[in-house]
Amino acid sequence: MPAVPVPFPDLPPADVATRIALVDRALTLPFPDGDDHQGVRWSGPGHHLLTLHRTRDFWEPDGPDDRELAEEEIEEVRAAVTAAVTDRWGLPVDVDLFPYLGCDWDLQPPEHVPEPVAQLCNQAGSMRLWQPPGTDRWLGLAVGQADTEFPLELLAAIGGPDSLPQRRTAKDWPPREW
Repeated sequence: MPAVPVPFPDLPPADVATRIALVDRALTLPFPDGDDHQGVRWSGPGHHLLTLHRTRDFWEPDGPDDRELAEEEIEEVRAAVTAAVTDRWGLPVDVDLFPYLGCDWDLQPPEHVPEPVAQLCNQAGSMRLWQPPGTDRWLGLAVGQADTEFPLELLAAIGGPDSLPQRRTAKDWPPREW
């Protein structure tokens, strides 16, 4: 009898080991042919996007320090996950996501930016990018926020080789320019 896949959790995990386990699972999960959502995972052709941590929202702040405390919280989590991934796969490449918004493009409109980069550039200014060994997939970590009243989120993007605006191969990794 085939094993029943364990669903992705509805809430982001509370510890680094569980966050890394979700990333590992998404790295091996097939990409769907269409949009798919399960718990903290959103997927589509050539990509998965995971919410690894979410702060409180800012609809009704409790005090003037709420935003600062949330920023400190998300940065601590990001640093811990970044350290764990860097220990496994080496130093990441920092990628500026602003150019992918399309604000300064003369020739190529933003709709040509593939997912999950299109989603990330609308929520985050940059991401840290790794190429896990033995796969053509990549992992990006970014702290994003949909709008000022929404929670800050640590997002993990997993993509295939065609999901980066400029295709990369193992021979030119890490990228020299972004």
